[in-house]
Amino acid sequence: MTETTTTTDPTADDAPVTTTVHGAAELLATAGSELGRSAWMEITQDRIDTFADATDDHQWIHCDAERAADGPFGSTIAHGYLTLSLVVPLIEEILVIEGKTTSVNYGLDKVRFPAPVPVGSRIRMLATMAEATEITGGVQVVIDTTVERAGGDRPVCVARIVLRHLF
Repeated sequence: MTETTTTTDPTADDAPVTTTVHGAAELLATAGSELGRSAWMEITQDRIDTFADATDDHQWIHCDAERAADGPFGSTIAHGYLTLSLVVPLIEEILVIEGKTTSVNYGLDKVRFPAPVPVGSRIRMLATMAEATEITGGVQVVIDTTVERAGGDRPVCVARIVLRHLF
């Protein structure tokens, strides 16, 4: 049986909402369903700098607070790909799949970064199961994700992700 749970006050607009499914059949049945939303995550300069080190992308708009203060956003901003990479841990907060043995990233169908993520921002993700298809040994899912910034008027990342869950 598919369960939807909240980890805080379920009436609060910012309460995380998690969907838990038990096995492949329940995962297949989630197609077309809203899955929930993650908890808020703060984007610190340390996280931005660590990502810059890992990817060798040290552009001033991400790493030079003094120069970025005079730039177009008034502070450093997170890399778009940093925001995208956070989709993985955030989806694991939103969708819990019991009985799976492995999950793998299979790809992306579409990614956009409509707004920046200034340092110190809080972000969270909302997700909807667009498709769920049986594959050999498991289920392939296509999930529409929207990452939003607290106080922002546009999403900071919109991505359609494709994952394979093996059972």
